[in-house]
Formats: sequence, C-alpha cells, structure tokens
Amino acid sequence: MKLRITVEGKTYEVDVEVLEDAPVGSPLRSATVPTTTMVPPITPAPPAPRTDAAVAPVPAVETTGTVVNAPIVGTIMQLKVAVGDSVAVNQVLLVMEAMKMETNIASPVAGRVKAIYVSPGEAVKAGQLLVELE
Repeated sequence: MKLRITVEGKTYEVDVEVLEDAPVGSPLRSATVPTTTMVPPITPAPPAPRTDAAVAPVPAVETTGTVVNAPIVGTIMQLKVAVGDSVAVNQVLLVMEAMKMETNIASPVAGRVKAIYVSPGEAVKAGQLLVELE
C-alpha cells in the first residue's frame, strides 16, 4: 500500500506493508518503509476573485451638494433628520449599528438635508451614499 505522509512541511511517499495475521501490539504487525521518495509540496491554487454583492462596487448616485457616505458596513438604526431640515456642523443625521455598536453619523457641514437615500433597518455597504446636503 502506498501512502503520502507530510512531516514538518515535507511530503513523502512511502510503501507500507500491513501484516493482517499478526496480533495487535505484536512487533510483527508493523509497517515497513523500504523506500521513501521526496514529493514536492502541493501548493493550493489561489482563490478565485469574488464577484458577489459583498464586494461589488456601490452604485454611483448623481449629486450636486455635500454627500455623507457610510464609513463602514452596517445597518441603519434611526434617522435623526428629514428632507428639508436645516443641520449644523457635527449634528447627528442618523445612527448606524455595526458589529453590535451604534455609530452616530454627523453632518460634515452646515446646510439643509436635500435627500436621504436609506431607511431604518436597511443594510448598507462601506462608502454607500446615505444623505445629501445642500
């Protein structure tokens, strides 16, 4: 019987003879290794590039004002503003949950909310457009 054995990263092909009639534990019931042949290690093929939605680019949305994008992957928990609301710099626009932690997403500029592109409960990708300000 031929076996392939790997020891400390080196792979060997060995011939093994098993003596069926010898009792278990007997010195006659042992494997003999008459020859060993060095076999080069098997290198796994690199993984194929992912094409699923988890790594697909975020579709572009035509905007004219200041945009607020998701900093990380998460779920929208709460909207703190509505379209038409005036906002100040650093005012919280919405709350996201990511990895069981809530993250406040604040306005980078003072202005007015022109559009909101997400709703509570929606899963968002990193970089996805959340709010547009003018």
